[in-house]
Amino acid sequence: MANFSASSLFAGVNAGVRNSYAVLSNMYSGGLTQKNLSKAMTNTNLLASPYGTTFASYLSQNFGTLDKNSDGKLSNKEVDKLMNQMTNKGLTRDQVSSLGGMSGISANAQSTILDHFTDIDTNHDGYVSSGEVQAYILQSKMENRKQKDLNHMINRTSLFYGDDKKDDDSTSLLSYKWIQEDNNNS
Repeated sequence: MANFSASSLFAGVNAGVRNSYAVLSNMYSGGLTQKNLSKAMTNTNLLASPYGTTFASYLSQNFGTLDKNSDGKLSNKEVDKLMNQMTNKGLTRDQVSSLGGMSGISANAQSTILDHFTDIDTNHDGYVSSGEVQAYILQSKMENRKQKDLNHMINRTSLFYGDDKKDDDSTSLLSYKWIQEDNNNS
């Protein structure tokens, strides 16, 4: 499992969407419309921002869903609803795919979440919450530790059957002994 925290994913997405909305809404005094968003995608100031066009593109692609009152403009209140949904319910696979890379997590961590999305989404609601991601990270770390301990135990155990000193054909129970490591790392 990639080394990251679930909170970094959600905080990064939240900051990215909020900051992009703030920048975009300040650029267009008439309100943030679909037309303004399309126009912004060619704006060199936006392209040079730390978030590039990723979050603006997300707002543009999901404009119809985000414009809850269907007035043709995205309001701060509507963006707040999106942020509350992401915070309380989690992120969809598409949101992790489109926004995760710009959230500050590594491509490896994003790929891990996408590859194991169904396993992470334990309540099967189509969203991964911060708690679900954190639980998956912890479970993965525990599984890795168990495997490491098991491998360590296997590598330190020598198995042998029977007793070479017996003259008859009888067999003895399976026996084992611990192999002592030279560096005393038991």
